[in-house]
Amino acid sequence: ERTMKTSIVFLLCISVFPGFSQGRVVREDETGFAECNVFFPGQVPPEGFTEPFHVKICQQYNKEPRFATLYSTKDKIPLYSAFKFTKPAQSEEESWLVEPQIDDPENDLHEMVHEADIGGTVANLGANQALTSDYVGSGYERGLLNPSLLNEEDFQVATYTLTNAVPLSPALSTSWHRDIGKVVEQALIPHCSKMDHLYLLAGAIPSSVQVKGKVSVPESLWLAACCDASEGWSLGLVKNINDENSLADLTVGELEKQLLPGVHLFKGSCGRDKQSQEKREAVLQVVSQIRSGEQVGTSNNQETKESGWVRRVAGIIATPFIKLLELLIYIFVELVKFVFYFLWLVVKRVVGTILDGVYSLWNGVVSYLKAVTMVLISIPYDVGRVIINIFLGFLQIVQDVVSLTYRILSIPVGFVLHLAAFPYHSICAIPSVLKDMATGIGGTFSLVIDATATVLHGFYYLAGHIVKRFVPKGSSDD
Repeated sequence: ERTMKTSIVFLLCISVFPGFSQGRVVREDETGFAECNVFFPGQVPPEGFTEPFHVKICQQYNKEPRFATLYSTKDKIPLYSAFKFTKPAQSEEESWLVEPQIDDPENDLHEMVHEADIGGTVANLGANQALTSDYVGSGYERGLLNPSLLNEEDFQVATYTLTNAVPLSPALSTSWHRDIGKVVEQALIPHCSKMDHLYLLAGAIPSSVQVKGKVSVPESLWLAACCDASEGWSLGLVKNINDENSLADLTVGELEKQLLPGVHLFKGSCGRDKQSQEKREAVLQVVSQIRSGEQVGTSNNQETKESGWVRRVAGIIATPFIKLLELLIYIFVELVKFVFYFLWLVVKRVVGTILDGVYSLWNGVVSYLKAVTMVLISIPYDVGRVIINIFLGFLQIVQDVVSLTYRILSIPVGFVLHLAAFPYHSICAIPSVLKDMATGIGGTFSLVIDATATVLHGFYYLAGHIVKRFVPKGSSDD
């Protein structure tokens, strides 16, 4: 009951505050997995995964990188997740998230959110990634590549994203997480001198089988480990999906050949030519012991088999009740969210009304004080302007009086000056007049003489012409 209450509180907190969980799609112009390159030896991600439907995701929580995932939008499953071992989980609390940027790169949601909280804000939701609805009623579980049991606290919360999950049968999911947990804790960690230098890659190889014609079921699961220390080593493990108890060990090179052509998982001291064979043999011996112990336990103990069948039957019977409980929890969370949202709207409306009233009152007070201040400031200005206008008017009056006085005084002075100058101008003009009269009389007399001479000359010419016309030439010669 206490665990159930804790789970409900956890789900409620995550639902009300989804911004705590983050995961962003790495842009093409960024190197590798950006800030999540720390989960690869030498900060160099695997090479050879170059298909256009491969999407790089830097899984984050509380603004810190937690692990890296290469996601296939074609198969709707992760191809691998890169992570480091932190500490074994003390408890597991599931809260599944989706990545909006995979389906809608133009969306403003740059962090992982709960599928129920998206509410139609993401275009083509589910076109490039799996959703919870794809697993419901399919007989498959959401198996984590990066197991939550190898992480604690914030690292564990970050693993519950559908971009870290592949469809697995319940038995295979349990076997995968159990085997990986034992191998990491009992074989890998004790034989790596520095735990922080142990790099883990957990991946899946897609098959042609699909869940609901959408999500590819893996044909096998694999784990690649790299101890990037002074005595480094690397190895690979493969679990066949058809045999939940299988756990084959092989070199990283052999594992790479089962993946895409040209794939290279590790760089640096985890290369094939720079390994501590002694350390690797010790790791493989522990892995063999783990594998043998599981096989013995399942082949020699019939009672264990029978109890396993009983647990399976009990699980089948309990599944509807568990689903009903999950539904009730979901309804309760949604109701709580609705109540919070309703209260938020009420508080927002009340606070908004109060703030509007305060704002209007403040504007009124400011306007009143502004008007009063402008009036007070304008009084000295208006008084000064009146005084200046009075002074300018007085100066205009003085100017008009002086101008009128000048004009009055200038009339007799001019008359006297003209009157005094008249005799002078009259006497001075007599010689000029007499000269002009003499010139006129002389000119008249000369004109008369010229006219008389001209007339006489004309008569002379006429007489001479008449004589030449009518007097005979002979008599003339006589």
